[in-house]
Amino acid sequence: MKTLPQFLKKYFWDVDFSKLDKEIYGSFIIDRILEEGDEKAVRWMRDNFDIAQIKNVLFNSKNLSPKSANYWQLIFNLKREKILCLRKSFQKKQKPIWKY
Repeated sequence: MKTLPQFLKKYFWDVDFSKLDKEIYGSFIIDRILEEGDEKAVRWMRDNFDIAQIKNVLFNSKNLSPKSANYWQLIFNLKREKILCLRKSFQKKQKPIWKY
């Protein structure tokens, strides 16, 4: 089991941190660090996951805020329309869910 370093625990408040295996839950870990991580967490992510895996999470994540997705799109020099949560159609589909 590939456990995570303790300094990342603050980003996984809602799950059992001791059971997070980077090999099994890699996409979840990357997603959370892209959204919540600080410089140290991002450095760890880039050292422990290949760039293709990070970009794949960025392309397909439904959990990233538009602000975070836009930031990472600029950092990785990616096409905006390839990132799911930045597509207009995705953003419009989400609005009816929160009518309350």
